Amino acid sequence: MKQLGKHLLVELYDCDSKLLNDCALVEREMQKAARAAKATIVRSTFHMFSPYGVSGVVVIAESHLTIHTWPEHNYAAIDIFTCGTSVEPYTAYQVLKEAFRCKNSSVIELKRGLIEGAVEKARKIARRSRSKQHQPA
Repeated sequence: MKQLGKHLLVELYDCDSKLLNDCALVEREMQKAARAAKATIVRSTFHMFSPYGVSGVVVIAESHLTIHTWPEHNYAAIDIFTCGTSVEPYTAYQVLKEAFRCKNSSVIELKRGLIEGAVEKARKIARRSRSKQHQPA
């Protein structure tokens, strides 16, 4: 595989529910995590739900960080997707664990990218399919 990026799927359990329900704080901490990871912030947008919960994204030049919080369950789901090698996604993960006073967490790392030869194989299949569609009946 030609790895183009890392994608961390983060589960934060047993967090401080007040922190998870503060939209401005969640946005600040997500931006802080991006900066700590040496990412380049492009833009962020966050939304407060009623009666509780926050969803948001920090778009970075190297991809994105997203969060969805369930304060009523002391839980947050976070994606940290980084391309290239200059950003440190595990640093962002550590910053967010501390920020939300997380007592338990898990992380799964996915390598994102191209399987060697997969793109060319897909192109050949598409060309064959198109040529069959244009043949007279």
